[in-house]
Amino acid sequence: MPQGFELNRVNLLGVGVHAINMSQALEIIDTAIQGGKRGYICVTGIHGIMEAQKDAVFRDIVNNSLLTTPDGMPTVWVGRLQGFSKMSRVFGPDLMLRVCEMSLKKGYTHFLYGGDTGVAERLKEVLVQRFPGLRIVGTFSPPFRLLAAREEAELTLRLSELRPDIFWVGLSTPKQERFMAKYLQKWDTKVMLGVGAAFDIHTGRIQDAPDWVKNAGLQWLHRLRQEPARLWRRYLINNPKFIIKITLQITGLKKYHPV
Repeated sequence: MPQGFELNRVNLLGVGVHAINMSQALEIIDTAIQGGKRGYICVTGIHGIMEAQKDAVFRDIVNNSLLTTPDGMPTVWVGRLQGFSKMSRVFGPDLMLRVCEMSLKKGYTHFLYGGDTGVAERLKEVLVQRFPGLRIVGTFSPPFRLLAAREEAELTLRLSELRPDIFWVGLSTPKQERFMAKYLQKWDTKVMLGVGAAFDIHTGRIQDAPDWVKNAGLQWLHRLRQEPARLWRRYLINNPKFIIKITLQITGLKKYHPV
C-alpha cells in the first residue's frame, strides 16, 4: 500500500482483500485523490480469488493495488472469521454510486471506459441524471481486443488534456485488473477503479439482485439466471472449488503465503 494507507488485508487463498467497509473505502479514495497518489482499485470476490489461483501475475496485480475491496459476502465472512468484525461488503456498483455522490461535493472529474458500444455513453447519461452536476469528462467503449497502437496513442493524448481524477473501468475480471496495472502509469489520471458489471447494472442491461439475496451470499445465483451461457463455468465450477480451498485454509490444513 502507498504510504499513509496502512490497512489490514484478509488472506483469502493468498489474495489480500482489505478488511474495510464502504465508508473507509470512500475515505481512502478521497485521500488518494487529494494527496495526488496514483493507484488502482480492485473489486474482488470469489471469481477474482479463483482466477488468482492459476495466474501468479494476476495475483500480484491484485495484491499490489491501492485498494482491493471485498466484493462478495463470502470474502466478508472469512474476514470476520479472521477477526475483522467491522468488515463489510464493498460492492462495485454501490461503490460507483457512492464515489459519484462524494464527487459532487469535491468536484472530482470522471472518465468511463468499458461496456459494449454505447454503454459508457448511456452510463454517463444515467449518472448525470441521478447526480446533477456530476462532471464526466469523457467516455470510451473499447473494442473486444487489445487496443491498437493508434487507439492507445489517441487515448493517451485525450487523457492528457482531460486529466480525469477518477477513471472507471468496466471490462470484467481479470481483464480490467490487467488493464489498470498496464495503463495507470501511462495515462494522466489519479485513481482507476475496476467495477465490472456496474456499467451494465446501472444502464439496466443486467438486473441487480435484491438486498436480501446479496446479504445471503446468493447474488451469484441471481446473475447465473440472467447469463447462464456466459457464467455457468465461473459459478458452478469456481464456487465449489473456493469452498474446498478456503475450508482447508481456515482449518490450517493448507497454508497460503501471507499478503
